[in-house]
This record gives sequence, C-alpha cells and structure tokens, in this order.
Amino acid sequence: MIISRTPFRISFFGGGTDYPVWYKEHGGRVISTSIDKYCYVTLRELPPFFKYKHLLRYFEREEINTIDEIKHPSIRECLKYLDMNKSIELVHHADLPAQSGLGSSSTFTVGLLMAGYALNNQMRTKSQLAHDAIEIEQQRIEEAVGSQDQTAAAFGGFNRINFGGVREVDVTPITISSEKMKNLQKHLMLFFTGFSRNASDIAQKQIEITSRKAKELDIMVELCKEAENLLVSSENGFLEWGKLLNEQWKVKKSMTNLITNSKIDELYDEGIKSGALGGKLLGAGGGGFILFFALPEKHNQIKANLSSILHVPFNFDFSGSQIVYHSKNA
Repeated sequence: MIISRTPFRISFFGGGTDYPVWYKEHGGRVISTSIDKYCYVTLRELPPFFKYKHLLRYFEREEINTIDEIKHPSIRECLKYLDMNKSIELVHHADLPAQSGLGSSSTFTVGLLMAGYALNNQMRTKSQLAHDAIEIEQQRIEEAVGSQDQTAAAFGGFNRINFGGVREVDVTPITISSEKMKNLQKHLMLFFTGFSRNASDIAQKQIEITSRKAKELDIMVELCKEAENLLVSSENGFLEWGKLLNEQWKVKKSMTNLITNSKIDELYDEGIKSGALGGKLLGAGGGGFILFFALPEKHNQIKANLSSILHVPFNFDFSGSQIVYHSKNA
C-alpha cells in the first residue's frame, strides 16, 4: 500500500500569467506557497477476489474492469500515463473541499502520479512530476488550466515560478530569513466563502480573452516582481506587500465578469473595512477561499466581522508531494 501526501497552494501574485497561451510568447511568473493542508491518495494492488479489476473511491465509487471505463478523467489519464497494468484500489481524502481556489484538481493529479510511480517502483524528480501533471491536464485531458498549481504541489515551498523559455517552468525559492517568513505568515488570514465553483469555465473564458488583456497581464508580472523585491530587500516591507495584494485583486477582477460577484465583493469589502490592508480571491474566481493580509492585532476584529464564513488557520509547507506510507504487505 502506498499513501502520498500533496500540499494545496496559495497563489499571491501573477495568477493568469501561467497559462501557456500567454507565457509561451510573453513569459510569466507567479509567487506562491504550499500550505499544511493536504490531499491524500491511497493506492494498492487490489486482491483478485472481486468481480471487478479496479476499485476507485473519491466523491464517487467506481468498480470497473478496464482503465478506459474510468469516468474520472484525471484518474483515467494518470493510470494510462503510468502504464499501470496492476489491479488497483484507489482512495482519495483531502483536508479542504474541491473547487475552492487552492489548486485541488492539480494537487490530486500530482498526488496520484506520485503514488502511482511508487507502486510501479519508479522515481521521478519534483520537476519531472510537475511536467507530467501539466502534460496530463493540458494535453491529455485538455483542461483549461495553467501550469502553476501542478508545480507548486510537486515542489512545495515559498517560490517564484517563472514560465516560458527553454525550461518552460523554472522554480526559484524566495530566500528570506525564517523570522521574516514567520512574520509574513502571521499577517495572513484564510477564509472559506462557503461556496465552490467550476474553475475550468472561468479559466476558459480568461484564456479566450488573453490576447485582449495584455496590459493587465503585464501589470500582474510587474506586481510579482515588486512583491519579491519588497520581501527580499526590505526589512519593513510587509505593509506595502499587503497593499500590493489589493492592487493585484483590482487587476484580476477586471479580467472577466466571472471572477467576482456581489457576495464576494461584500465579503472582501468587509475584510478591508475591518482592517485588512489587502487580499484576493484565490484561484480562478467565482468562489472558494479568500486571503487577507492584515496586521496581527487586526485579526480578531476581522474574524468577528466575517463570522458568517469559516476562518481556516494554516502554516506554510516546504515538503511538496511525498510518500508518507509505503508497505509491501498491506
């Protein structure tokens, strides 16, 4: 039995510049971190005592005899990609709900690949794992997804990720002191809006209008550069960093009318009025999680004024996708 554990991610700056339709011509960059909320994939060889060859348990249950019969697109294409010739039982668990803006779909794909390679007694580097997941989602499933979620899930850590050029995807850890990293984390608050959305629909719309949004995407890249410079070069750049998040949100929600709605705007405005310096809706938009940046002494007031939605404490994660259990006897 194999159990993989793969972190969800928070994207701070540059989201939208990680779509191939943009970065293959213009280049892109994001700043993101993985967090201590995880997707778990349990994978084992299924004993030969059943009428079916494969058993899958996620939000649905599938009992099938061939990989081609699998309804879940990521599971089907991952198992094909792995050339899986074993009878398998797969179980999926997660700390957070799907379709919530934290890269859950790509996190699952990365975690399944990690577990599948282990079951096949194969090893892949973090870079190879990220590229495999990107190929499966973008080329084989043809989903409207970028390239940052798979990368953040595979590598883990607090990184600047560059897109485009010869390497396609290049990960650079943002190197700051542990004290500064802890201080940054203390300023962040995560809330669940209570409603999810289909990110693919929103992302597809954004991809369609990319050629008309060059100005906005260029601004996102510049904000990403500015945010990194503040963290690396300034000892007291936290206030400005929070304000940059607010600027990022203004640009992001101008991309399409699908990114926000009256409920999200109401929640965001309440957070700002309660003392947050900035924030953003995570992921493609339309629902899911909202991130706020605020002085620690403002947190209690923000939580009180946003008591209608769930506050989710978190810490940064630096491990990336990994195997946490491996037993040949299970």
